[in-house]
Amino acid sequence: MKLLHASLCLISLLLILPSIFAASSSEDFDFFYFVQQWPGSYCDTQRSCCFPTSGKPAADFGIHGLWPNYKDGTYPSNCDNTKPFDSSSISDLISSMQKSWPTLACPSGSGETFWEHEWEKHGTCSESVIDQHEYFQTALNLKQKADLLGALTKAGINPDGKSYSIESIRDSIKESTGFTPWIQCNTDESGNSQLYQVYLCVDRSGSGLIECPVFPRGKCGDEINFPSF
Repeated sequence: MKLLHASLCLISLLLILPSIFAASSSEDFDFFYFVQQWPGSYCDTQRSCCFPTSGKPAADFGIHGLWPNYKDGTYPSNCDNTKPFDSSSISDLISSMQKSWPTLACPSGSGETFWEHEWEKHGTCSESVIDQHEYFQTALNLKQKADLLGALTKAGINPDGKSYSIESIRDSIKESTGFTPWIQCNTDESGNSQLYQVYLCVDRSGSGLIECPVFPRGKCGDEINFPSF
């Protein structure tokens, strides 16, 4: 009888362990990276791009993702496979996401594959703080707070294919947002360095920008291109 009781206890423990691990991993992070990308730089590479089925996006920075991170520079990922992406849970956000979070991957798509990837890889790791709807809503709210194109054009930095100093780009975004961004570059078909993505850091609740505890690795040149789109 004792052996049966012990076996039943072991089986029960094995059944609940996955949910315990999922819950603990989903709440174990220090801050978010909020990442926006310039579509002109995404498309101006050897791999090129495809516009979404909803049409060519506006010439503006688009959301790439909202990524939980640790202060040591590492990050959690794919934290809960029991909470898959559910487009019906964000049906009221779809039109805003098509504008602010468009896909540029080939072949052309609606954006749902992109959003699904972002939720399942990154969003599930923030479930202790925000649910699926709140995750996407939070990213949309942050984009409104961080108008990168407005900050750059106000400083005379325009997407015109010209080169600008990385310092002036960084300073203009900091002037607008109040916080220091991290700039990621890629290269165009000719091998020129260009403004690709801008990282800003967000507190653990997702409610406000903060100074980054740590920046990703990588480096841009002193002068980088800002291509048109």
